[in-house]
Amino acid sequence: MERVRDVSDLPKAHLHLHFTGSMRPSTLLELADKHGVRLPEALTDALTSGEPPRLRATDERGWFRFQRLYDAARSCLRDPEDIQRLVREAAEEDLKDGSGWLEIQVDPTSYAPRLGGLIPALEIILDAVDTASRDTGLGMRVLVAANRMRHPLDARTLARLAVRFADRGVVGFGLSNDERRGMARDFDRAFHIAREGGLLSAPHGGELTGPSSVRDCLDDLHATRVGHGVRAAEDPRLLKRLADREVTCEVCPASNVALGVYEKPEDVPLRTLFEAGVPMALGADDPLLFGSRLAAQYRLAREHHAFTDAELAELARQSVRASAAPPDVRAKLLAGIDDWLTRPTA
Repeated sequence: MERVRDVSDLPKAHLHLHFTGSMRPSTLLELADKHGVRLPEALTDALTSGEPPRLRATDERGWFRFQRLYDAARSCLRDPEDIQRLVREAAEEDLKDGSGWLEIQVDPTSYAPRLGGLIPALEIILDAVDTASRDTGLGMRVLVAANRMRHPLDARTLARLAVRFADRGVVGFGLSNDERRGMARDFDRAFHIAREGGLLSAPHGGELTGPSSVRDCLDDLHATRVGHGVRAAEDPRLLKRLADREVTCEVCPASNVALGVYEKPEDVPLRTLFEAGVPMALGADDPLLFGSRLAAQYRLAREHHAFTDAELAELARQSVRASAAPPDVRAKLLAGIDDWLTRPTA
């Protein structure tokens, strides 16, 4: 067997991690007990067994079931201490996986009712990120994401809020939830507000629907990164466009398999994207529900797609280049990647 380096030691940036989905299973069980929340049986069984729940979101019923589990977990985040714990533990998990920079994605609307309103909720989240970054040494920032299932006017409100807090750690604006609902062009004004405010554009697309949703992200929302984007592999012209424009796809291989986008890990088109020159940033998406964190995505690329250590290092470089990390952090991470490649294999 070929001797390889430990991908947990490979410096990298993590650009696709959802807020509630970053939670440790043990933390969710403790918070549910703390607040007297009765979790769905499918979720508690998965958390206690260590096996992720069986999910398949390729139809609306399956997506609803996934969303129900996610909402149940989110309902356990009820006070600032819960938020602080989640963010600190997300940072600790990322550090164990070699991450030197994390951009965590959140829709503060979901937490506002329990945290005193939209602005207080975002302030609590940003304070938690600042504290966790200072305490752990991990560079952390926030990407505010609108919800496709809500009215586009809500997205505009969030975009203005995100811009207002750009000097407090918000670096980007996204669009999440079921991409089969809510046309990208309906949210173009919100993304215009965000871009004018200096935020990067990172909507979800090309996961549950085909290449057309990736094109919509480019044409209507002027995406600098695309959350997922894997279905672009079905359109060679689109692949070339992404490569030529250096638009990074935040690819989450384990998530794609867990949600039924692809049947097996080897079906995820990592090679197709990589060889077409499309930049990628591997991400864990929602480790709470999918059962694997950041380093596991790199292991998947190695074990199921035969990525060499040199190619894994290039994936890590691509994640750093696509991040909003300041120049000194980028330089340090890129130097660390080069150093990783010079180490002896184990």
